Amino acid sequence: MQRIKLAEDLEFSRLIYGMWRIGDDADTSPGHVQAKLEACLAQGITTMDQADIYGDYGAEAILGAAFQAAPGLRDQVELVTKCDIVAPIGVYSGKRVKYYDTSAAHISGAVERSLKLMRTDRIDLLLIHRPDPMMDANDTGRALDDLVASGKVAHVGVSNFKLHDWTLLQSAMSTPLRTNQIEMSVLHHAPFTNGNLAWMQERGIPPMAWSPLAGGRLFGEEGAAVRVVLERIGAEQGVGADAVAVAWLLAHPARIMPVMGTNNLNRIKQIEDAVKVSLDRETWFEIYTAALGHEVP
Repeated sequence: MQRIKLAEDLEFSRLIYGMWRIGDDADTSPGHVQAKLEACLAQGITTMDQADIYGDYGAEAILGAAFQAAPGLRDQVELVTKCDIVAPIGVYSGKRVKYYDTSAAHISGAVERSLKLMRTDRIDLLLIHRPDPMMDANDTGRALDDLVASGKVAHVGVSNFKLHDWTLLQSAMSTPLRTNQIEMSVLHHAPFTNGNLAWMQERGIPPMAWSPLAGGRLFGEEGAAVRVVLERIGAEQGVGADAVAVAWLLAHPARIMPVMGTNNLNRIKQIEDAVKVSLDRETWFEIYTAALGHEVP
């Protein structure tokens, strides 16, 4: 499995296992979660993506139980988590509305909770989950710098940020932001032309891609036209349409790291199929044309 260097002391597997649905599985036992992690590791997928809000603020504890039951497993993975979303569910069920909190106090408290729930002493990469229109960049930046200085967080980044959000926060920090996790897929292809991917590529920032299969929409009516093309290419190369869709992201020079989320153990074992797919430029544009519904201008 190819690895992507985000910093001198931080590398991620090209494909990342996303745990946003881990709490939805009928079996959340430590043994079953361990089996998922080991299926990833067998393919060279070592990077695990979490967030405090996943599983109604319960997913981190599910992962932590697996780490506790299998000593040594934590040291085999790179652990990503996120904070700043406060939703009226789980630990925040008393809140009146969903909102974002990038205050230093909230970030510090969220990190302490994540460390405790995941039974670890460090987070390899902490992301601010959503841009906060009330963000005090100096307060937020200082909190992130302090967390890195403390050793509780090795590196920091963001998710769903536009360029102006990024530059505002980075201007108030001494620690470099390492990545931006944004939505990208064959069906959500706007970032390829609206500048969202271009500014990261210009700065040499490897982006993470959430929902690389469009949240399952690729396999419904919306994805029917492009799926015909994906299935044909997949049949030619001995993989499924989903692997071709992910390979379409991998083929881009921006070093996109797709975050793959599934609870099906057999599907987890097939995540690496995406790296086996070969797409030349014409085939890449064939897929893009089917997604657009018309030829490029």
